[in-house]
Amino acid sequence: MIFQKNFGVLAAVALLTVVGCGGGPETAEPEAPVAGEEYFKVDPATAAGVSGKVNFEGKTPKPVRINMSAEPDCKKLHTATVHAEQVVVNENGTLQNVFVWVKSGLEGKKFEVTKNASLNQKGCIYRPHVIAMQAGGTISVSNGDPLTHNVHPLPKVNREWNKSQTPGASDIKRKFARQEIMLPVKCNIHPWMRAYISVVSHPFFAVTGEDGSFEIPGLPPGTYTVEAKHEKYGDQEMSVTLVDSESKEVDFTFSAG
Repeated sequence: MIFQKNFGVLAAVALLTVVGCGGGPETAEPEAPVAGEEYFKVDPATAAGVSGKVNFEGKTPKPVRINMSAEPDCKKLHTATVHAEQVVVNENGTLQNVFVWVKSGLEGKKFEVTKNASLNQKGCIYRPHVIAMQAGGTISVSNGDPLTHNVHPLPKVNREWNKSQTPGASDIKRKFARQEIMLPVKCNIHPWMRAYISVVSHPFFAVTGEDGSFEIPGLPPGTYTVEAKHEKYGDQEMSVTLVDSESKEVDFTFSAG
């Protein structure tokens, strides 16, 4: 009987120790939508949308060379000079890697999680440089290199994690429960590796690519603040009102200053 009582106490202490050290489930954070919850449904007959492009004006900054000489295993994966992607100006004068989203106007509405994200490590570079996903969705991180990487997101409101990934290892799959915009990701092994993840509470967002354009369809009619956010040049906002089935074009312009 004494053994049974002591065993019960020890088990309880062990459980508290595991929970106190972060051993609880990662899905315990409460703010992401959960299965069975009542979601807002957009009527396809009245759905609206915004689209546009992000322009760049002024002198294009000189590309910043990434020096991989201290890591010969990375350097040999490239035959040409590698540049940082902090500022990428497209041939048509637009800006790449700009996160565009509906910042306000959807308050009180919860949407089913339909948008996940993928991040690859190729040539000792995170690809894509800027990605976005819904809160409660899954990010899958793959290693396409013949060497080990370390994936280390640096959130402020979500749970931080830090995981090594060897060549050929299974994808790392994680969730972020709370909205957090332009969350940085680094590699503790290769310090030049940097990416940004935007975690959004709804599915209305986009990231500009090689033509600098974006499209955010399927919005319910309403008045919204649309924000464009860039890691170097900051953010800009525009207000737009959409009636039933209306599509509007919204362009942003960032300047080298």
